[in-house]
Amino acid sequence: MANYYAGAKEYFPEIKKIEYEGAKSKNPLAFRYYDANKVIGGKKMKDHLRFAIAYWHSFCGNGSDPFGAATVIHPWSLDAKTQMEAAENKMDAAFEFFTKLGTEYYAFHDRDMAPEGASPAESEKNLFALVTKAKKLQAETGVKLLWGTANVFSNPRFMNGAATNPEFAVVALAATQVKAAIDATIELGGEGYTFWGGREGYMSLLNTDLQKEKDNLARFLTMARDYGRKQGFKGVFYIEPKPMEPSKHQYDFDTETVIGFLRHYGLDKDFRLNIEANHAELAGHEFSHELETAAAAGFLGSVDANRGDNMNGWDTDQFPMSYYETALAMYTILKIGGFTTGGLNFDSKIRRNSVDLSDLFIAHIGGMDAFAVGLEIAQRIIDDGVIPNFVKDRYASFAGGDGLKFTKGELSLDQLAKIGTDAGYGSAGLTSGKQEYLENVLNSYLLGL
Repeated sequence: MANYYAGAKEYFPEIKKIEYEGAKSKNPLAFRYYDANKVIGGKKMKDHLRFAIAYWHSFCGNGSDPFGAATVIHPWSLDAKTQMEAAENKMDAAFEFFTKLGTEYYAFHDRDMAPEGASPAESEKNLFALVTKAKKLQAETGVKLLWGTANVFSNPRFMNGAATNPEFAVVALAATQVKAAIDATIELGGEGYTFWGGREGYMSLLNTDLQKEKDNLARFLTMARDYGRKQGFKGVFYIEPKPMEPSKHQYDFDTETVIGFLRHYGLDKDFRLNIEANHAELAGHEFSHELETAAAAGFLGSVDANRGDNMNGWDTDQFPMSYYETALAMYTILKIGGFTTGGLNFDSKIRRNSVDLSDLFIAHIGGMDAFAVGLEIAQRIIDDGVIPNFVKDRYASFAGGDGLKFTKGELSLDQLAKIGTDAGYGSAGLTSGKQEYLENVLNSYLLGL
């Protein structure tokens, strides 16, 4: 990856290229565990993990929350005379960050990259002016677009939804953004396009036609898919599940809900899921559960890498730091052969009181190290075979005899019941699941023993 910023204005002048220094390093601006070119299971770490930076949190987030104003000052916005100049400066800062951190991918919303104009036509003009710049910087640095998307939830016009809005005029305006965002993604060689239904849901059934809204959402997604394919988009369309917030109940509640929706409306061939850890928690699931559910159904596409706070009931989007969670996540990903699309996108934001420019680097370094550790542990679980073999043995009764006939659908209920009657109660069902033993095994991997 080239260093585009040699001789150019730097927005992070005190930060040099982040290097791998090993586990004993005390340098907060160095990787301790993420060694990009280290080979794990026949593939380099960077190719397993496919890290991406979220444009919105990293370069647009300013520390504001519902209870207070911005705390983070962006140097790339200080001397800008216009919104477009600020957007161009922000892009320079973003690519400086990508190249210094050594990540090969990024993801963006249309409104992250370019400001909204006075009309849809002006908004699209603004977007493609920045797309032209991004395409040039991608060519010069080697950084690639993991996926693009449209922000059809922030503007007040979308307070009642985008594709599910009760006003047709709003649905049409959402289409102008999605069409332009798909075009931008194609122009930048994006490997995917994501839909997050931030307000595709309802607050009260008293004013909602639920079936019409779900039908309209499916119709909108179908139109977007058809348009993208017609324009030559070969990538994957993603749906990102989330149960609530801002809507009381969103139509993309969790993995099972989205899979059922896609299959019901015939969208299951083109769409996969972008699973976010914090959204899994809000749905009452573990991150690993949502990943495993998507993987088992063949719908796992990409991951938004973050975490929530189990003491808070909202989307805190903290950086992933739990090696236990990253190990289980990477175990699922490795079991399906790794990412064939997507990657690990840091949909994470530094805390409101983390106001130093270096904090943005330190947070990403910690998250990248956490997934590097998780990758190595997951590969050891597979190589050692203790946990996979235990699971295989636990279900061995379905591998032959009547158990195999059952799995193949070769038994009727009468036949199955007769097998049960003939066998009698005995000790059936009293074989230990050995959960504590397996948790101890996993802990030994975490400790490197």
